Amino acid sequence: MKLFHIALAGFLSLAAFAGSAFSAAAADLLTIQLKDGPVVIQLMPEVAPKHVAQIEALAKKGEYDNVVFHRVIDGFMAQTGDVKFGNTTKGYNAQKAGTGGSDLPNLPAEFSKVPFTRGTVGMARAQDPNSANSQFFIMFADGDSLNGQYTVVGKVISGMELVDKIKRGEGQNGEVSNPDKMVKVTVTKK
Repeated sequence: MKLFHIALAGFLSLAAFAGSAFSAAAADLLTIQLKDGPVVIQLMPEVAPKHVAQIEALAKKGEYDNVVFHRVIDGFMAQTGDVKFGNTTKGYNAQKAGTGGSDLPNLPAEFSKVPFTRGTVGMARAQDPNSANSQFFIMFADGDSLNGQYTVVGKVISGMELVDKIKRGEGQNGEVSNPDKMVKVTVTKK
């Protein structure tokens, strides 16, 4: 009987390991269709579960479709996700794009040790660390100064060359005139 319990415990451990490996393999992907093609982002719910859940909820409702990249700084990052003022098909306001969020509540910071490197996707926020809502940015290059200061939600796994083609802004703040947009944003399982 004792041998049976040991065998059962071993089987359950193996099943748990396989289950965690399967859930990692079934991780969510965020696909952003740009004018030049798709950018695929591996989301990281294990790093920032609340932020990833909010991004997924907005994407599944189509809130990110037609939202502009309102702030793009060459050599740094491209910022988008203002669903209130940045949507070119409803309520677009070039002067206010970047100041809005969504109808969902702001999120508490989920800072981690994941570094901001080229292709990292992070949540934009105001001065308050707990003010992230719907806006996010994609890094063109490493950004060590952001480490531990902004929430990491994912990493570009394909299409970074398309991110590099996003129209750049001007000036210190990177404001973009006639900006590129996310044509369609979807969530799928890997």
